[in-house]
Amino acid sequence: MTYQETIDYLYSQLPMFSKQGALAIKKDLHNTIALCEALGNPHQQFKSIHIAGTNGKGSSSHMLAAVLQSAGYSTGLYTSPHLQDFRERIKINGRMVEESFVVAFTEKVKPLIASIQPSFFEITVAMAFSWFAENRVDIAVIETGLGGRLDSTNIINPELSLVTNIGWDHMNLLGNTLDQIAFEKAGIIKKGIPVVISEVLPETLPVFKKAAHDREAPLYLAQETQQLLNWEYRDHKLFVQVRSGHHQDAQTYQLDLPGAYQARNIRGVLQAIHILQEKGWNIPEKAIHQGLASARKITGLHGRWEVVGHHPTMVLDVGHNEDGVRAILNQLELCTYTRLHIVIGMVKDKEIDKVLSLLPKRAHYYFTQASIPRALPASDLQEKARLAGLEGQAYPKVMDAVKAAREAASGEDMILVCGSVFVVGEATV
Repeated sequence: MTYQETIDYLYSQLPMFSKQGALAIKKDLHNTIALCEALGNPHQQFKSIHIAGTNGKGSSSHMLAAVLQSAGYSTGLYTSPHLQDFRERIKINGRMVEESFVVAFTEKVKPLIASIQPSFFEITVAMAFSWFAENRVDIAVIETGLGGRLDSTNIINPELSLVTNIGWDHMNLLGNTLDQIAFEKAGIIKKGIPVVISEVLPETLPVFKKAAHDREAPLYLAQETQQLLNWEYRDHKLFVQVRSGHHQDAQTYQLDLPGAYQARNIRGVLQAIHILQEKGWNIPEKAIHQGLASARKITGLHGRWEVVGHHPTMVLDVGHNEDGVRAILNQLELCTYTRLHIVIGMVKDKEIDKVLSLLPKRAHYYFTQASIPRALPASDLQEKARLAGLEGQAYPKVMDAVKAAREAASGEDMILVCGSVFVVGEATV
């Protein structure tokens, strides 16, 4: 098969969450364990860091990978979903997995696909682990897909675990309360393995304390160990001043991921780095500064308050749940513009009404939908938005909505594209 034929096969033959939603989720680790056993357990052949959370896990994963790479380590990175190219999910030192490997791996596991009947995500996890093992990476940063306890990535035994935060998302799969969601995320905590929590809430702290205690895992609350003294958003860059519990002097870091919400993520990242240093990883301060200042460039991360145009300013952000949209709105308060144009599309299984209730009434809206079955039709989103007091036109194609916003905007306006990873992916084409 060619590479494109291989990708078409993977998309068409395997249950895929982005297309089918909850029906594509396998609620145990049996398939992943069987796959990896048949492949020689590649996940046992490299060191790893495991990251879960409702929001911020992608940004934190990329920042950690960038710092490790800046420190001279061969660094794997597994994340999901992708924006445009499937290979974005699997990278080593910022370079996507080779097309030839994707083809060869898929051919190799076809008999396993027939016998095990895995999901799309289970296959991509096994593919990533095999690629990292084959290339003998020093360490790999592994982001969970959904939850943590039953996530396919949860067969690894990492150097440390990191949970970014807990918020309202995927309640149909993870639970209807914050403590239930936290329980699923805390499932990545392993016996004796340090765990960092970037942010805790009154509802989630007892869950993490119990999980860490039961598994004899050292627990680090980054809100306590990494003191955020100040932050500033300037010239589309974020500057954060942090004092670590083990340092007398504060450090000011420049981030090329400029969303103000990264000031919360950075605490967990810095605490994770400190633990790695204590475990013997050589990560000098210079590498930390370099990695954080160039994380987007080093790793190829997109869609996190990404400014892609000027006059008018055009920003892409993958925020799609209640907390993610609140973070976007906080960022908007730091920006100067005349009129705000919002291109938005969402998927059916999100808390759509809650998100719409947060959005500004005075913005100009362009309702759209990504080209996936889970997408809420643009006309349905338009009607839901109308009931929430938001007015705008519906566009069945993302680029038509973007084009309409560009034509309507003046040079002093801002265009924001948000609501779905898949909408942002199509807006970058």
